[in-house]
Amino acid sequence: MTPSDLLLRLRPLLAAEAAAEAHGTAVEAADLEQGVWLRLLEHRRESGGPMPERAAAEWLRAAVRSEGRGARLRARREVPYAPVDGGEPAAAGRVRAAGPSGVEERVLAAEERRELWSAVRRLPGRCPGLLAAMLSPRDPTYREIAGALGISQGSLGPIRSRCLGCLRRMLTAEVAAPGLRGRER
Repeated sequence: MTPSDLLLRLRPLLAAEAAAEAHGTAVEAADLEQGVWLRLLEHRRESGGPMPERAAAEWLRAAVRSEGRGARLRARREVPYAPVDGGEPAAAGRVRAAGPSGVEERVLAAEERRELWSAVRRLPGRCPGLLAAMLSPRDPTYREIAGALGISQGSLGPIRSRCLGCLRRMLTAEVAAPGLRGRER
């Protein structure tokens, strides 16, 4: 039996084994298959020749399980990148879309954050400092905020409510009302 005949005969077995193993891993069956084919080529290069069909089938099953174990270990060790420029960190176990919609969402979210911070800076009185402290990524406690701003901890709630009401009114006024459709009569 030629090596190409052996590969053709092993292809359905590899597809079935990879599909069964991929169910419990963080990779697709096609990725497992590709890894096993690479291992088979390396094995053939090292051994110097083809192996019998029965031995090849057993080797293939072991190689699929080994690739699956490696994929599970890599998935446990992978950590999402830290946020860049105030962006949100990727949620654990969730892959962010790499297409145009993912980029578009990030651009829109960044624009919304810039607009929010611009509005917060235009608020009157103590509101910019208070809301900046409350929106801080450090997530300070009310006691820490009150100490930093020099106000009592009990007055933070009412001041925060007034500031948020002012911010809400400011942002509502800045949003353009939808235009009338059709003709006016």
